[in-house]
Amino acid sequence: MAADNNEAAGGLGNNYRRMSVRNPLKKQLNDYVGFANLPNQVHRRSVKKGFQFTFMVVGESGLGKSTLVNTLWNSTLLPQKKSVPLSLDSPRTVSIQSYTADLIEDGVKLGLNVIDTPGFGDFVNNEESWKPILEDIESRFDLYLERESNANRSKMEDNRVHACIYFISPTGHAYVIQDIHNFHCYMSSYFISLKPLDIEFMRRLHTRVNLIPVIAKSDTLTEVEIKAFKERVSLLLFLCGYDLISYPLNSRF
Repeated sequence: MAADNNEAAGGLGNNYRRMSVRNPLKKQLNDYVGFANLPNQVHRRSVKKGFQFTFMVVGESGLGKSTLVNTLWNSTLLPQKKSVPLSLDSPRTVSIQSYTADLIEDGVKLGLNVIDTPGFGDFVNNEESWKPILEDIESRFDLYLERESNANRSKMEDNRVHACIYFISPTGHAYVIQDIHNFHCYMSSYFISLKPLDIEFMRRLHTRVNLIPVIAKSDTLTEVEIKAFKERVSLLLFLCGYDLISYPLNSRF
């Protein structure tokens, strides 16, 4: 009896296999299949995962850093600074403050990280105001390299500084460059609208981060003054060999 059951089961299996070979199931494809579709697959995966963007704002107090950031992202990311009277307990070094926010636009997720640098350029002696900023940028690079060297990189976050917006005071200073060796550029007694701190900061950071110089409160200047200001600054940066983002001279920024 058991042998008869096994023979019957074997016969059914053979019949099913013969039917499946004669009538294979055909799956309807909804999209093109091929390596030409790889960019679309990468795009869909990136949109589903989301993006990370970290940028830093650097400049003296009162130049409108918080206002620009909040207006740029249409959200209150940086709190408005309150005027605090100076005291002996006031910090005497540049501090690094980080603010994070998750933004969604048209179904695309963005993990935003804004780094503020209160205290930059606000002291009597601003010789090394750039040093804490440079150390923070390099420490983020070292941390990313350490995480990338691990075997498990599936949940690795990119906290490197992707861009740095540097605010230039719209008043400027008539500064004469005389010691060309300290600034690594060739310029003989040329009046510019940058402070020594501006030049030193950009010299230290232009090879480590995407540096974007911005004229703060440019609405206080006329179009002729803005163009002349940009020409002077652009000439200096070009002669010094600083690798910064280029911008049109006729724009309002």
